[in-house]
Order: sequence, then structure tokens, then C-alpha cells
Amino acid sequence: MMLNVNVHKRLGDFALDARFDAPAGVTAVFGRSGSGKTTLINAVAGLVRPERGQIAVGDAILFDDQKRINLPVARRRAGYVFQDARLFPHMTVARNLSYGGDHDAARVIEMLGLGDLLERKPAGLSGGERQRVALGRALMCDPQILLMDEPLAALDAPRKAEILPYIVRLRDEVQVPILYVSHDVSEVARLATTVVILEQGRVVATGPVGEVLSSPAAVPLLGVRDAGAVIVTKVAGRLLDDGLTELAFSGGRIVLPGNLGRLGQQVRLRIPAQDVILSREKPIGISALNVLPVQITAIEAGRGPGVAVGLQAGRDQLLARVTRRSAKLMALEVGQQVYAIIKATAVGPEDVGG
Repeated sequence: MMLNVNVHKRLGDFALDARFDAPAGVTAVFGRSGSGKTTLINAVAGLVRPERGQIAVGDAILFDDQKRINLPVARRRAGYVFQDARLFPHMTVARNLSYGGDHDAARVIEMLGLGDLLERKPAGLSGGERQRVALGRALMCDPQILLMDEPLAALDAPRKAEILPYIVRLRDEVQVPILYVSHDVSEVARLATTVVILEQGRVVATGPVGEVLSSPAAVPLLGVRDAGAVIVTKVAGRLLDDGLTELAFSGGRIVLPGNLGRLGQQVRLRIPAQDVILSREKPIGISALNVLPVQITAIEAGRGPGVAVGLQAGRDQLLARVTRRSAKLMALEVGQQVYAIIKATAVGPEDVGG
């Protein structure tokens, strides 16, 4: 099922003018504060009425100014998860869940690990547990779309780590479009199948997560510290004496610290562009464990001293950020064969997921 969005809405001096398609899976809506993310998701939910455009899920039209269709919130079959869980404090988890409905209740409870929480009340739950209950309540209404507005923003790092695997499972098992608003690139890299980047109310980039985040043109949109490629790997082996995991992908093998899963398990990585070093010759006698042969696909000069370099590694895309001086001294050019060097410690735990 596909969510089609084409909306225009003016709020004072701000204008939202966004058009994109969101297939089943997680479509992350990413952008700086004030870019229009929440206005967009509220328009899909029916909480904000656009001046013109169309919103449709499959054959179901939720809004169309030409046909004068504007379904009320209750008829849109949209599950909404907010930053704060917004649970009823006087109700048990079971009653909070049933308030949303009773669709596929046993599966929802199992999928989100809520079985041991059913008789507890919100005050006795951790922040991550409360968000899992809020997510379960949204699913119990049998939604045709799921809307999540920065659901992890209020959680600390341990609580985020607790709930992320459940959202990954939701992405892989629930066959409805999920709009996931976030300003956290690590979340987007771990969860999204599709990315929509908003800037001042307009869609400036959209497409599969690996293509969008790995594009040199996306660096100024993401920020130089957040820019980085996303690749999908599989656990190929372990170096037990060193506590390292070996991961295979189309461009070769990468070694990272820690036990990152069972043999053959899929692992998604975000590799920050600022942690990728380039060399024209294959380096020897260096401490970095990961040296990958790559081809330069694009070079984008930024406004400051940096240059973003797109790299082809097998069928995957990597991204490096070097200084203009380095790019000039190395005489980097599109089509050139070089080596990408990545320290094993460059990819943090927040950048590794399913």
C-alpha cells in the first residue's frame, strides 16, 4: 500500500508545499526545527487542513480540495504516536490498549513485548515502556497508516536502545506506510526504508534511505557532522580473541567491535562521512582495520572548507568528507579509483541496527 501526499498549507509567513510517495515500511520525514515536519504529519492525520492538494492511501482518498473531500480524523484510520505517550494514568496498560480498539490484540501484545505489563499503570512504567504501549494502542485501531512524531525525542539513550528493536520489527512486519518524523540522523539511518528531507516547507530530497543519505548533495541538508552513508551488511564471522565482528557487504568486509549478531544476521550500518579517510594508494602499516577499494562517483564542494565525495563500493554507496586542500593535493576526480579507510571504532553503537 502506498501513501501519496501532495499538500499546500500556509501558516503566517510559513508555507508547506510538499509532494512525495511513502510505500509500506518507514518513511522518515527529516529536517531542521521549523522545516514543517509536524505540520505535514498533522495534515495527513487530519488535524491540519491543507488549502489545496491531495492525500491518499491506496485507493482511499483522505483529502482532495478539487473533489471537496476532507475525511474527519476518526475516519482516516490513522494511528498516531506522539512525543509523549499520552496514556490514561488511571487505566491499566490493558485498558489503555483496548481504548484504541481490539484489532489483532494478541499479535500486537506479543510483537511489542507487552504481556508482562498489562496489569500495570503508566506511573509504574519506564519511558520506553510507555511509548511501546502508545504504539500498541495506535496499532489496535487497525490503522491503514501509522504516524509517529518524534516518538523517541523525550527518551534517554538507554530507553531509546530499548524501544528501537520493536520499531524495527514493526517496520518489517506491519505492511502499512509509517511516517516517522525525526531530527536524529542515527534514528533515520537505523529505521527508515525511505527518507523525505524537508527544508523551509519544501521537499528537497526523497528516495531510498541508502541513496539519499549517501548522496554528497545531502551533506548541507543533514549537516556536516550528521552526514554519512547507510549500508546493509551480514554477520560473516567473529574474531573472538579481539572481540570484533566481521560484516560482509557488496563492497567487501568491515570489522567492528562487539558482538553484533548471529552468523548471517542482517546488520544496518551508518558510516559517518567525517570518519572516512581517502588514499590514492593502498595503505600499509596503519592501525585502521578497514580498507576498501572504491570509485569516486561525485564531488560536491561545500560552503566552507569541506568537500563531500561520493564513493561506489560494490553495489553500495559510501560518503567521505575531506578538506578542499586535501581534495586538491590528491587531485580527486570523478571516476578515480581510491581506497576508503574506516577505523573500527568510527561506527558507534547508535549507528548499528537491524
